[in-house]
Amino acid sequence: MQYAHITGWGKAVPPLTLTNDDLATFMETSDEWIKSRTGISKRNISHVNTSELATVAAKHALAAAGIEGKDLDLIILATASPDTLIPNIASTVQAEIGATCGAFDINAACSGFLYGIGLASSMIKSGQNKKILVVGAERLSFYLDWSRRETAVLFGDGAGAVILEASEQEGGVLGYELNNDPDARDILKSSFGSQMNRFDTSSLDFYIQFNGQEIFKRAIQGMGSLSTKVLEKCNVSKDDVDWVIPHQANERIIDTLVSRMKIPKEKAIVNIENYGNTSAATIPIAICDALDKGLIKPGQTILSCAFGAGLTSAALLLKWGERVTPINTSDAKVPACEQTVLELIKPAVDYFFNKAQQDGR
Repeated sequence: MQYAHITGWGKAVPPLTLTNDDLATFMETSDEWIKSRTGISKRNISHVNTSELATVAAKHALAAAGIEGKDLDLIILATASPDTLIPNIASTVQAEIGATCGAFDINAACSGFLYGIGLASSMIKSGQNKKILVVGAERLSFYLDWSRRETAVLFGDGAGAVILEASEQEGGVLGYELNNDPDARDILKSSFGSQMNRFDTSSLDFYIQFNGQEIFKRAIQGMGSLSTKVLEKCNVSKDDVDWVIPHQANERIIDTLVSRMKIPKEKAIVNIENYGNTSAATIPIAICDALDKGLIKPGQTILSCAFGAGLTSAALLLKWGERVTPINTSDAKVPACEQTVLELIKPAVDYFFNKAQQDGR
């Protein structure tokens, strides 16, 4: 039997950092207000496209696994903020890393990375593929209405990637569960011009909209129920879980989730303070940070869960392999930006605040 193990990992974070104090220079907020409600202190804003972030993360993951792009059998890229709708941006990454294989995007919003891991592990266990690149990458700053504090303070940009490889060694991905709650699909969305209204300029004013209280409730229910389900499916007790790596949307959600599951808070890996919510990228970035800090040890059992627009939810259980350090390293990095972060976002900030004034908000 073939098992699907994570053998490589990498992340890409834009060089420009937007702090809570920076946000307070153009909206009514403060570092204390944001951090006490979300756990976020800063986030990164990208001046390059999502595919470029994804490519940098992919190059680091390939190096860590000790393989090259040409060795891959498949590329799965999870994103809700692609550069282009046609073609998919997995093909852009494929071209940049020299891969010759199947490549496609999936949009399960913040659950996208775990959806991708689930699909990749099934492909490996079936014998169809041996080496698969899974990337979670987002440039959600593109979707922000900077005059709406309830969303503008939450999101950041970034990418993370892993390599899954076939192995005869037991472990790796033990099981996964995926779900969607379509009745609540409208509580978290961003609409934009369709065939019927794309010539109406108001259709171009798309931005992230959500119902925070409803999302809070449904996120905990969705992640908690699927986490319990995957543990039962794999016959693993929650007491045997070494680490929980949840989607980094809000520190209050994470605290409530692990509390209700009766898992010690110190077992939850939380890095939202430094990145904000990077959607599909939060979990792979958290995996990279945990490995960099030496938190993940060989043979440990890791539970990961996520929720996102749709409302999607996912849970994954895996047993880490023997290697926790990269085989090789890559010098790939996101290029420097000649502007400051406030200069970069100023056109969008001015546009949305002027529009808010015109709309009487």
